[in-house]
Amino acid sequence: MPKVDVFNVQGERTGELELSEEVFGAPIREDLLFDVSQELLAARRHGTASTRTRGEVRGGGRKPWRQKGTGRARHGTSRSPIWVGGGTVFGPKPRSYRYHLPKKVRRAALRSALSSKVSENNMTVLEELSMAQPKTREIVGIMKSLNLDGKVLLVTAREDANIYKSSRNIQGLKAVIAGQLNVLDLLSYERVIMTKDAVARVEEVFAS
Repeated sequence: MPKVDVFNVQGERTGELELSEEVFGAPIREDLLFDVSQELLAARRHGTASTRTRGEVRGGGRKPWRQKGTGRARHGTSRSPIWVGGGTVFGPKPRSYRYHLPKKVRRAALRSALSSKVSENNMTVLEELSMAQPKTREIVGIMKSLNLDGKVLLVTAREDANIYKSSRNIQGLKAVIAGQLNVLDLLSYERVIMTKDAVARVEEVFAS
């Protein structure tokens, strides 16, 4: 069963926490991590590329020349796709790139991502974290006391507006709640900080 050290906000070790083998000691499946991260990236695509068909291009209402007697090809509009300035045939139109993998696959990938953080010693557990009011300076102090730098993902058990507001101005730090954890964030951020109650919430939500 994997274990991690528990620290307070002053950076002092206060104990040790046993983690769920099912969630934090799962096999690391790189194939699932890739598949789920691609699914999340596809869902973020806006898909706003658009071209105009011959019916959407402005103009072209008048027949360019009479049907017969000119020696030229028969044309009904100057906005035909074969004309310069005409419409586009089979061009891109706004669409969704979203697709869905099975729920079991997404959960298995998330357990793999969490397990990789624990195995690489890139997960830190906080005894508790609460703030009476938004103070970016306090979050910066906690990061320094824990010797954390670079890209850090801060996970709390429930929404806390003070923690969110204190974290959003710090470059490389993102605050999320346990229920919003996803593979892409876990792969994008090198270190993970979780409160003890967030760990309990993750084990409750993401156990198979």
